[in-house]
Amino acid sequence: MKVVIFAGGLGTRISEETDTRPKPMVEIGGKPILWHIMKIYSQYGFNEFIICLGYKGYIIKEYFMHYFLHNSDITIELGNNKVDIHGTNTESFKVTLVDTGQHTKTAGRLQQIKKYVGDEDFMLTYGDGVSDVNINELLKFHKSHSKIATVTAVQMDARFGGMDLAGNGDVVSFKEKAKDESKWINGGFFVLKPEVFKYLDGNMNDMMWEDEPLEKLTNDNQLSAYRHKGFWKPMDALRDKLELESLWQTNQAKWKIW
Repeated sequence: MKVVIFAGGLGTRISEETDTRPKPMVEIGGKPILWHIMKIYSQYGFNEFIICLGYKGYIIKEYFMHYFLHNSDITIELGNNKVDIHGTNTESFKVTLVDTGQHTKTAGRLQQIKKYVGDEDFMLTYGDGVSDVNINELLKFHKSHSKIATVTAVQMDARFGGMDLAGNGDVVSFKEKAKDESKWINGGFFVLKPEVFKYLDGNMNDMMWEDEPLEKLTNDNQLSAYRHKGFWKPMDALRDKLELESLWQTNQAKWKIW
């Protein structure tokens, strides 16, 4: 089963990092967050990826074109341009890199990779979010519900703590940044049947996948939600990048399942 990853956005909310590279190439622990996402899927045996490129997509192309050399011991004879590779610590990824347009929105990007997916179910996620979601359980859930689309639903950590107050002003309880249990949100990590492309008809370049396509799937009772109560973290802003880096450096990166 193939894995499609959105990796073409401008990343304007983390412009401190994305002036010179696309957001999926922002590093956590010395590796792009895109690599971390691929490692999650790879741990479950899914190593074939289709990456939707856009903003500064050539940087992602160059990263994978030179991946083997960057992860190998080599001897270079400059006089005759001979290169000997002594050993490598690379991955078993098969990566298809598709330029889907710098300003194309997510529905248009997904529409453009139809020919690379084929006539089988596939997975889809965003190139800026990591999780310890159990991919095998997600797929089992998707198959059991027989819907065209399954989304992983998550609960975000509350940005601020909360207090319960008595009428006289006494603090009854105090909670520091607990999960926001009031609602579930889109956490990515989709599983899709090929029939999903029927919901991507016409020119979708200015359409978000999260708008009309998912709304129509919902109206047709073709979207199910796999509830994930474990770790999930998007890299929306610089503070998120710093938090993910801190988790990695202190061996608390729950998404590191490899």
